[in-house]
Amino acid sequence: MKLVHKMIEKGNQGTVCLIPEESEDMWHAYNLIAEGDRVRSTTIRKVQNETATGSSTSSRVRTTLTISVESIDFDTQACVLRLKGRNVEENQYVKMGAYHTLDLEMNRKFELTKAEWDTISLERIDMACDVTQNADVAAVIMQDGLAHVCLITSSMTLIRSKIEVGIPRKRKGNVQQHEKGLAKFYDAVMQGILRHVNFNVVKCILIASPGFVKDQFFDYMFQQAVKLDNKVLLDNKSKFLLVHASSGFKHSLKEVLQDPAVTAKMSDTKAAGEVKALENFYTMLQVEPSKAFYGKKHVMRAAEAQAIETLLISDNLFRCQDINTRKEYVNLVDSVRDSGGEVKIFSSMHISGEQLSQLTGVAAILRFPMPELEEDSEGEDDDDKSESD
Repeated sequence: MKLVHKMIEKGNQGTVCLIPEESEDMWHAYNLIAEGDRVRSTTIRKVQNETATGSSTSSRVRTTLTISVESIDFDTQACVLRLKGRNVEENQYVKMGAYHTLDLEMNRKFELTKAEWDTISLERIDMACDVTQNADVAAVIMQDGLAHVCLITSSMTLIRSKIEVGIPRKRKGNVQQHEKGLAKFYDAVMQGILRHVNFNVVKCILIASPGFVKDQFFDYMFQQAVKLDNKVLLDNKSKFLLVHASSGFKHSLKEVLQDPAVTAKMSDTKAAGEVKALENFYTMLQVEPSKAFYGKKHVMRAAEAQAIETLLISDNLFRCQDINTRKEYVNLVDSVRDSGGEVKIFSSMHISGEQLSQLTGVAAILRFPMPELEEDSEGEDDDDKSESD
């Protein structure tokens, strides 16, 4: 993301001008823009013109509009952010108050004005404009006949390609057909890697599968690389890491990212930090449950007691339409940091963020036990039971 200019006043109101330069920047823009914000960008408008003879013709003109955002739609496949709202500035083609849709795309400049920029939004701009935060891990999750080529960025897990190839079973007299099918499948996966992985940025490419599928594919790929003199693959051989996965489906990525060998290889990436924090939370929940809590009520109470060592929170909660609820979560993050705690903001489009969302989107590891919170939970459960009775 390129920051063109930033003007935030004392009362935290102001405008930033940004240019999204890659697909992940659109995700950052989606998290920055909220309902009620003003967005200014160029758009195409269909205009009716009346000729001298009285007939009308229509033409498409490019104009700059400022809308007050009422709805936000993010198309992850096309990487387009669709904003709908009313025009709030004079324009020769669009009446004041008329509805219009703005499509924000990569390499198209936009200005975002907020009545109040909170710490989470300002932090996201800093993160988005930091050139070092790119997709530095790729993963191929595979089994016979099925593979997913994924990019793991600091914010999300993107499935770049799904490969499905029918492989005939290995039977007597059918060995040749089976091997042909395998070769076709391996070749498709290899092409997927070459097409979607930027070897200049990616530090680690994980190849994961049940059994020996990963090993056989790896051997095939580098035999082909030698045969075809593919310098890209040969020069980056050391970046590949073979690990076990229970299947070729996306959910297997969770166990792959928890593998100690993988964690060591990608220890300097944000994704690994989030996975590790979630793993620590689950461990604490089993070993010492009075030091691990999830759910808004319990986490807020732990924050009041300055007991939170690590806060795990989903970025989904900051997109809440209710301004007061959003402010509560922003204040929670600020208070944990003020009391010396660590905050991990998980992306809801990352595999670890999906897991956290299943735990209400907010969880905490505490500095010291708070058994009274556990008792509160039990009391609530008893109340629920008595009500149902």
